[in-house]
Amino acid sequence: MPKFWIGSREYPSKKAAQEAVRDVLYGYSVGSLVDKEADHLLLLDLLDMHEEADAKIGVGVESFAIAPPLQGPYPGFEVIRIDGTRIDFSYLACLRPPSYRQQVSSAMRVEVKDDVSAYFTSRVAANTLVSDESGRVLDITDTHVSYYRGPSFAELAAAFAHASGGWDTIELTTSNDPGRGQFTDRALAERWREYHQEHAVLGLLSSQENLRRPRR
Repeated sequence: MPKFWIGSREYPSKKAAQEAVRDVLYGYSVGSLVDKEADHLLLLDLLDMHEEADAKIGVGVESFAIAPPLQGPYPGFEVIRIDGTRIDFSYLACLRPPSYRQQVSSAMRVEVKDDVSAYFTSRVAANTLVSDESGRVLDITDTHVSYYRGPSFAELAAAFAHASGGWDTIELTTSNDPGRGQFTDRALAERWREYHQEHAVLGLLSSQENLRRPRR
């Protein structure tokens, strides 16, 4: 049976992933905030799988709440943005098979993962483990590499895909895990890495600072 992923979390099946999300949904009372960090992080990664993630996230996520039922007897999730606006989202929509564009974007992240890790390692080695936003010293276990001052990862990926002929022209290897394929054309993968190295402007933030960043 193929595995299922929410962010970096691996589940033995889609049903198991759905049950993990339902545990969060029914672990709080209607109207309350999702105040456990692990639950908050799970919902952030889940929301990122929504086909309208950019519109749902908007200026950035402040927190999540349990919303009363809109239709039928079941509660749902609500995004509270950093500007105070709110919008609901369906967790079932997030668990649908990823679009091809989402699969290519996931493959792009995998291709540059080592470069992002190398950036973090270099900051640790240089003893500059401080937030590029607040200037405060960061805990190594609470640090996120962010596309902070330059274009977002989504913008970089979209620009490269456009220059390469469009999302549909980037072929991926087959995978039993949806969204876990890799570039078939290794020369194209290398060109993506070079493009990312040239244009990505990385920085360090705390996990909470990163969660609050707007989605572009």
